[in-house]
Amino acid sequence: MSPSSFEHELTVLNPATEEVVATVPAATAADVDAAVARAAKAQAKWAALAPADRARLLRRFADVVDQHVEELARLEVREAGHLLGNARWEAGNVRDLLAYAAGGVERLNGRQIPVPGGLDITILEPLGVVAVIAPWNFPMPIAAWGTAPALAAGNAVVLKPAETTPLTALRLAELALEAGLPDGLFQVLPGHGPVAGTALVEHPGIAKIVFTGSTGTGRAVMEGCARQVKPVTLELGGKSPNIVFADADLRTAVDPFSFLDNSGQDCCARTRILVQEPVYDEVRELLADAVSAVVVGDPADEKTQMGPLISRRQLDRVRALVPADAPGLRGSAPDGPGFWFAPTVLTGEAPDSEAAREEIFGPVAVLLPFTDEEDAIRLANDTPYGLSGSLWTRDLGRALRVSRAVKAGNLSVNSHSSVRYWTPFGGYKQSGLGRELGPDALTAFTETKNVFISTEGPAQ
Repeated sequence: MSPSSFEHELTVLNPATEEVVATVPAATAADVDAAVARAAKAQAKWAALAPADRARLLRRFADVVDQHVEELARLEVREAGHLLGNARWEAGNVRDLLAYAAGGVERLNGRQIPVPGGLDITILEPLGVVAVIAPWNFPMPIAAWGTAPALAAGNAVVLKPAETTPLTALRLAELALEAGLPDGLFQVLPGHGPVAGTALVEHPGIAKIVFTGSTGTGRAVMEGCARQVKPVTLELGGKSPNIVFADADLRTAVDPFSFLDNSGQDCCARTRILVQEPVYDEVRELLADAVSAVVVGDPADEKTQMGPLISRRQLDRVRALVPADAPGLRGSAPDGPGFWFAPTVLTGEAPDSEAAREEIFGPVAVLLPFTDEEDAIRLANDTPYGLSGSLWTRDLGRALRVSRAVKAGNLSVNSHSSVRYWTPFGGYKQSGLGRELGPDALTAFTETKNVFISTEGPAQ
């Protein structure tokens, strides 16, 4: 489809009702040019501020977000179909990321390196204008993963949200201005990926791209950046294992929300449940009871445990990958309007099947048996992805051995938690490139300049 064939508006639907929530203008390539020009001017002034002043403004931005957590959460429920409790956490995560990044502004230190004949120092300088291309599955937090450290390091940010979820991003840009951030420093450009996204990737005024989305689109982004030798951070797909050994606490390990959270629309979802053979039948029974008990419905209802998928397109994709007659354990989902799919655990898949190796991005997991530690590691690594995963055992030595052997960027032992803003996040293999979050997040948005100062004086 050519860029000229896209409409100049984006229609935002409520995934639970299919009702129109809003329409917003779709950015063109000319809009990208203008935004980058404004951002470059704002960035020069922002970088010239004293570090303490940049930190103070970012903390103020965090405070303003905190005052609007409920508003942002309810907007997220309407545009993304997220559970209200989850959406409140997501808005709070934006607040916390801004505060955490602000704490790094005055600690963005270079080094003094011992050399003969003089003094050698390194200086960490901002890149300039950074583009963040955010996904629809976690619109607020993942947008902040790139935006907060980039701003803290002295850059300007142009954020392109996903076509289906632009509303919280637009509101965050308004709150940034309310907090006192300079006009043009943080801009949001809703638009179609092949138009606005491509224009950002190809724009010579964009110093770095931060992209979260599908592996296929990530390859295209990387190719576009390569043509300009432009740095890129990619957070892409996942097919994460949940490895359950026979000595595990099964009732804790077999948590259906390890793959049903956000209706399975999570790159870290533990969608490959690998179970040691002696406890396979017990785990299957636990999963059958748990999946059938999941309450699927209105995401604004505090009692709901799982909401809809994001769109008709995503629902059709999941249906195509998970036939209705495929053997498995199933819960229930509402009929009528909305993009609903019942919680599902497939039990008849071969380890090399498409459902067992490729990302479905819906409320679907595959249950697979394994024999021993070596077999578990082989199955865990038998996928193109390597983003996250869990392993459950009471044996500390086994936990360490398996953690070292599984090819994934984020692993949890006796836990299903993947993301903490204090710690690095990113993937192996086709799950991405680079790391976000953690104590080194700001340095990913800087260039290291080396300066040597001779102490030997001018030549005589």
